[in-house]
Amino acid sequence: MKRHAFELMRYGINGLVATAVHYGVLSFNMEVLAFSSAGLANSLAAVFGIGTSYFGSRYFVFPGTDEPILRQAMKFSGLYGAIALFHGLILLVWSDAYGLDYRSGFLIATAVQISLSYMGNKFLVFRI
Repeated sequence: MKRHAFELMRYGINGLVATAVHYGVLSFNMEVLAFSSAGLANSLAAVFGIGTSYFGSRYFVFPGTDEPILRQAMKFSGLYGAIALFHGLILLVWSDAYGLDYRSGFLIATAVQISLSYMGNKFLVFRI
């Protein structure tokens, strides 16, 4: 039980760090590089955030894995791609189909994303 609690704590820390990297690169792209497209700036920033999340998961959250890094990175990318599509689908249904506030839909979709991400990483990508 204690091991699981520390793992969840590391998962939370890793998520905060990855989010900070994502936001930092987004801000840099918009403010310093003067990107004219927030979507493009965010897409590039997401690559950095996801990369940070992957390496943090591999070496900090779920250490002890011995699977080759490229194979594991491909599984991680597939998982995050599927979760991103599901996140978008939740918002599509919540906001577009039912006309509900996108902010509350975003929070619900993010809660689902966090749960799926943890479970997917623990049992599919970083199995120890």
